[in-house]
Amino acid sequence: MKIRCVITDDEPVARKGIASYVEKVDFLELVGVCEDAVSLNNLLLQQPVDLLLLDIEMPYMTGLELLSSIPRPPKVIFITAYEQYAIKGFELQVLDYLLKPVSFERFLKAANRALESFRQTIPPDSAYIFIKSNDKLVKIFWEDILYLEAMENYVNIYTDNARHMIHATLKSVVESINSHEFVQIHKSYVVNTAKITGIDGNIVEMGKATAPFSRGMKEAAMEKILRNRLLKK
Repeated sequence: MKIRCVITDDEPVARKGIASYVEKVDFLELVGVCEDAVSLNNLLLQQPVDLLLLDIEMPYMTGLELLSSIPRPPKVIFITAYEQYAIKGFELQVLDYLLKPVSFERFLKAANRALESFRQTIPPDSAYIFIKSNDKLVKIFWEDILYLEAMENYVNIYTDNARHMIHATLKSVVESINSHEFVQIHKSYVVNTAKITGIDGNIVEMGKATAPFSRGMKEAAMEKILRNRLLKK
């Protein structure tokens, strides 16, 4: 597969260096080079892009500001000279966070991570389920689910603006979804990692919604949630 990527950086030397790295990786296709976030925004309106190789500190608008303003942004690898934005990058679900100067070895590791992420992406036509709620069938996209909660022989499915209760086991619902984004954190809770906005002790935060870790499952669940994205000083 070919991953269509765009480099955005206000430093000419940095753009040239990353472009030379992209040329060495067979599965990456460079479809654009931008000097700032405003130019990138214009480009995204004109053509499909799979991956952004994005600087943070740029004129007019930072990479973080742009990424926060796009409803459904492409996948992102931040390439920056500033480590203090790493936590914000994690919150925005970026694939990787590279600190300049970037070696080709480190770039290739990030590129391979991007490839694996795209290989695991579920085709759009199968990324939803139908459930029976109040005598009618309701279509729910997996990406809209915050978390699942087991209650004896029932499962609550929580989205941003609704709760649906169905007669099923938690295991059967998870198997129906069959997505690597969903991680079990407790015998009664499964969360959508793409919706996680923070972790406070034993509590997983998804905006205003929360769900608890169980003591015995936290370590394994945290490993799946973080997936080597935690920057350690």
